[in-house]
Amino acid sequence: MATFALIHGGGSSAWDWHLVESELRARGHRTVAVDLPIEDDSAGLADYADTVAQAVGAADDLVVVAHSWGGFVAPLVCDRLPVKLLVLVTAMIPVPGEPPGEWWANTGFQGSDLDLVAQFMHDVPAELAEEGLRRGRPQAEKSSAEPWPGTAWPDVPTRFLLCRDDRFFPPEFMRRVVRDRLGVTPDEIGGSHMVMLARPEELAERLEAYLTT
Repeated sequence: MATFALIHGGGSSAWDWHLVESELRARGHRTVAVDLPIEDDSAGLADYADTVAQAVGAADDLVVVAHSWGGFVAPLVCDRLPVKLLVLVTAMIPVPGEPPGEWWANTGFQGSDLDLVAQFMHDVPAELAEEGLRRGRPQAEKSSAEPWPGTAWPDVPTRFLLCRDDRFFPPEFMRRVVRDRLGVTPDEIGGSHMVMLARPEELAERLEAYLTT
């Protein structure tokens, strides 16, 4: 049995992971999905990582999984807990000293004019997509403005899983970012940016498979 610490993206919540949690628990694993304190004006990236570490506590075979903006938090968790594996799911990859708010320009990201559902959840069932939008939360400025406090990428095995149907972080864009910042070729899965809602069973299978590959 492994423990999966599941970190949500920007402006979101632990609810994003509820379907994947059900799948992983059915396979005998422990899951901890955490609401980051994104609405707290005083909370920074270190506070986000502390929140995850405190929620997880002592855990054997710990796998940290981060989605989207959560990529700025997950490597910091690896400095606080003994992590067996770090998995980035269509996630942002920071470099030391880089504020999340500058990542977009630094990586050459180009936004889209699509509405939120079309951009993030075009393959998510309508009721789930509506619920996801309803559960969105405002994110305070501090965590996006402060430099990433990590001094280097953690010495933890890292896998990157990009989503082939992602309209927010398109595959060709993410392949380049992953190559430039991690020096690896990403793994790929079908699905939109919110793959955890669109393909929870398939995503859970991929996460579990990482334990033995």
